Amino acid sequence: MADWTDTLPDAAKDYIAGRRLDEVECIVPDIAGVARGKAMPAFKFEHQKSFFLPTSIFLQTITGEWADAPRGDEEYKEPDMTLVPDFSTVAAAPWTADVTLQVIHDAYDQRGNPVATAPRNVLRRVLDLYKAEGLRPVVAPEMEFFFVARNLDPNMPIRPPMGRSGRVAAAKQAYSMSAVDEYGKVIDDIYDFAEAMGLEIDGILQEGGAGQVEINLAHGNPLDLADHIFYFKRMIREAALRHDCFATFMAKPIEGEPGSAMHIHHSVVNLETGQNIFSAPNGDETPAFHHFIAGMQNHLPAGVALLAPYVNSYRRYVPDFAAPINLEWGRDNRTTGLRVPIASPEARRVENRLAGMDCNPYLGIAVSLACGYLGLKEGKLPRAECTVNAYMGEDELPLNLSDAIDLLEEDAALVEVLGPEFVALYAAVKRHEYKEFQQVISPWEREHLLLNV
Repeated sequence: MADWTDTLPDAAKDYIAGRRLDEVECIVPDIAGVARGKAMPAFKFEHQKSFFLPTSIFLQTITGEWADAPRGDEEYKEPDMTLVPDFSTVAAAPWTADVTLQVIHDAYDQRGNPVATAPRNVLRRVLDLYKAEGLRPVVAPEMEFFFVARNLDPNMPIRPPMGRSGRVAAAKQAYSMSAVDEYGKVIDDIYDFAEAMGLEIDGILQEGGAGQVEINLAHGNPLDLADHIFYFKRMIREAALRHDCFATFMAKPIEGEPGSAMHIHHSVVNLETGQNIFSAPNGDETPAFHHFIAGMQNHLPAGVALLAPYVNSYRRYVPDFAAPINLEWGRDNRTTGLRVPIASPEARRVENRLAGMDCNPYLGIAVSLACGYLGLKEGKLPRAECTVNAYMGEDELPLNLSDAIDLLEEDAALVEVLGPEFVALYAAVKRHEYKEFQQVISPWEREHLLLNV
């Protein structure tokens, strides 16, 4: 095993040190951010440089159904793609009974070209555009999610869990350390799992919802952080199950409670100088800073389709629940969709508050950076800064997933940055999901229409 384990990240080496490695999980994130792939004995993985899966996994919807291939069924032959391990992503799976490692794979077609519809490759495509301009983006995501009571019947409302005090979690306890302590055992497991996996946690705090927690991640390389969120989601769910509750990353799981966001902080560094291009040598804001914001204002309406990927996502965009309803920008203003936090010139950044925690982290970060990239290329100026409560302004986000997909397909510049083949597939998957949802009769309809109309 020495040939390949010698190159592993330190945390993975430490995890298997002195133990027999039993299994390796070979995974690839699909359109929803679900881990797809196969597990194999470690001795088998040692001698296998790659393996195959059908490209159709990227046509699978969140319900497990299959969208039609954008090119049409007659032309689509469901070919295999080659999955090659990225050994820099090897991490422990510390919740398993045996000694298991997991590794994220990159997807290539049979000619050795990156599969354009693979989410990890979509993010790489955007990062390569920055690199061609001599730039390197830096991001810092925030992860919001809920611990909830086990819900075995999807027809029943989701409820907050019971904490160690024996009381059901209370809402409106933002930043309360006592509220965090209610889930001390599951959070301890999250810390332990993260350490075993080599994942860095910058901080954990109680958010505004009942049982809602936020994890902050340190700033860094966008692809690395997308990998970390991909791993974190799976790991947090496993930690919660150990303590008889669920962890959910739904955008709006509980009626009357805040939604869960994946706020993304962005800055951009000059590759040659290492300087933040949002700040001039004297510390002032640069034209590039304003161009970046303008790009987000101009293209994020189309990008919402990736930041709010499900019908439930749009329930989060309501005033006064710490979620945006428009694309105003402001300094230290949490009512705006685009916030500029208080920071030194070196750390000047733009926070995109539109992204829901239900988005695929690769696609959410990719589209957010794509909008900023277009702003840098187009050189336009943003609207005047919003210095008041942005909730008093007009709604300007798409109202539902169908409208969002229409806007995405109509933004030719954004389609080109993300890749036309990817956008066509993504639209097909989301339209299939939306059509399927439209066929569901909700409890609200049964309650209010059954005997009243």
